[in-house]
Amino acid sequence: MEAAACQGISKFELEYMGRGPKDIRCFLINDLLLIRLQGVLTAAEQHLVRTQSPERGRDLLKDVRTQLIEIARPALETLIEKITGSKVISLHHDISTVNGEEVIIFSLHHRPAFRQTMN
Repeated sequence: MEAAACQGISKFELEYMGRGPKDIRCFLINDLLLIRLQGVLTAAEQHLVRTQSPERGRDLLKDVRTQLIEIARPALETLIEKITGSKVISLHHDISTVNGEEVIIFSLHHRPAFRQTMN
């Protein structure tokens, strides 16, 4: 389930944001799905952060990324609901302009059921 979420979010980042992450990790913790992406800033975003005052560049980038996530929210929720089998209650997002790390947290209606793998 975590691997499927990583693949789905990576594909989303590549298609929707124009760049996939350099690294992605997903962690299912009870009814929370935590996704940590590293290396997601585009060259244009990095340039924006470097050429503006630190606060202005950070605020501009965070505002744009937040708007893009909110616009794509229905698609992201559908993706996660298909993978987990649980309705998404809320989505939380933040991005660091310092190290290019992005975090997305999905709060789920219930803890997803797991199937035991046979060895």
